[in-house]
Amino acid sequence: MTYDAIVVGGSFAGLSAAMQLARARRSVLLVDAGQPRNRYAAAAHGFLGQDGVAPARIMRLGLEQLSAYPTVFFFHGEARAAMALEEGYQLELSDGREVLGRRVILATGVTDELLLPSMKARWGVSVLHCPYCHGYEVRDRPLAVIASLPGSLHQALLLPDWGPTTLFTQGLFEPTDEEAAQLAARGVQIERTPVVELLGQGAATEALRLADGREVAAHAVFTAPKTRPASPLAADLGCSFTEGMTGPHIQVDPMQQTSVPGVFAAGDAAFQMHNATMASAAGVLAGVAAHRSLVMA
Repeated sequence: MTYDAIVVGGSFAGLSAAMQLARARRSVLLVDAGQPRNRYAAAAHGFLGQDGVAPARIMRLGLEQLSAYPTVFFFHGEARAAMALEEGYQLELSDGREVLGRRVILATGVTDELLLPSMKARWGVSVLHCPYCHGYEVRDRPLAVIASLPGSLHQALLLPDWGPTTLFTQGLFEPTDEEAAQLAARGVQIERTPVVELLGQGAATEALRLADGREVAAHAVFTAPKTRPASPLAADLGCSFTEGMTGPHIQVDPMQQTSVPGVFAAGDAAFQMHNATMASAAGVLAGVAAHRSLVMA
């Protein structure tokens, strides 16, 4: 069977893309391994109508709703490789099968590279990346920004609206005099001694251990992890990439079309600002654009 479209990735962007094609009565294969980037978070926030709801619950509901459409098919596993053929795009699935789609939508996400080993178990719980997604839940507590990229300054300038903030430069980033003045105006403390370990029970953070042995109170850590594509498919297909704030992402036009005709991308894999609402909206655009390209073919 040749599908009208194959959507790879079943989180907010992929589900939203598949829904548009399903409602257009097109045959869709949704490929998902069940490892979304947001799997560590207990709740999604700032997502209209879903504020405080677990991401896993939102995705389960999306899958249930998609299942009502007779032209939608599902594969629980990975798409490991992709290649262009004259009649469309062939994807190799993790069960060894090869499937063909006239269009492909990549909602494959990114993988985070955290600065410290002790961040890993706390990621999405007390080590966070987005003040708008998680700041309200940690309000009025000691907050830390552990610098990893130049964008860490931006985080530090935002966070005092939620709680007292300290910027740890880690020896990777030194504010200019102008930036230091901006931070001071916002009440941000600057600590130049590197953090070597996060302290606390389980996924909680209670304090930070510094290289000189001091312990500094912090109940939530914000950081901007470096990111890389979670899937090789875009590279397999020859899609162009562009460098974003945290790493490379797939280059797309305003309708989520990649540099390869017939291949679309949405979500964190294709945008440097990582947010549930934006991912879902981009998925809608990708689904609509893929449908229109089928109509015009």
